[in-house]
Amino acid sequence: MAHWFVTTDGSLKSRWQKAFPGSNAATPEKIDNNVKAGDLVWITTSVEVWPTLTQRLVAMGITVVILSYAPQDNEALKALDQGARGYVHTLAAVNVLQQVALVVTNQGVWVGQDLLAKVIGGSFKALIQRMDDVPTVNNDHLSLLTERERGVALAVARGATNKEVARQLDITERTVKAHLSAIFRKLAVRDRLQLMLKLAPTRELASN
Repeated sequence: MAHWFVTTDGSLKSRWQKAFPGSNAATPEKIDNNVKAGDLVWITTSVEVWPTLTQRLVAMGITVVILSYAPQDNEALKALDQGARGYVHTLAAVNVLQQVALVVTNQGVWVGQDLLAKVIGGSFKALIQRMDDVPTVNNDHLSLLTERERGVALAVARGATNKEVARQLDITERTVKAHLSAIFRKLAVRDRLQLMLKLAPTRELASN
């Protein structure tokens, strides 16, 4: 598998070379003639045609990751909609770029944690609203939590970020993090994603 970086002038940043020794660079006009199925192509959003280029490369069996100097949720969603499997800051650290490559080449998707939480939370909410016979409350899980922890857990499972939870519950972000640590321990989960999965069958997530 070869790594290709598509920029407006076909330049290659040193951090990209450090992350993937032997990586290649190309302009949008030349990438099609050089890349082959199974390669990983990184496209910067400074390339104006990145959406259509992404679609074209994906159709060729190429895995695509979009690089942005100013990551935004709406741009990340657009990238995923065009078929990209990853969206990350152009100046991401070497180890982050390597992690992204590992995830997307194994059929995973890489986006920022906040956006991932929103997407998953929204998906669960839509799913729950279509279910007819979901229990009112998942007592097995929520009964293990204090009233405040339950509020934090449900807000996070709906896709709220720590800052949004703090605002909704009128507490500090530090307090939100403390509650999340307790919630993770009590429910035997490692992260927000596992928490969402565990609380997905809870009708209260469909409220709000």
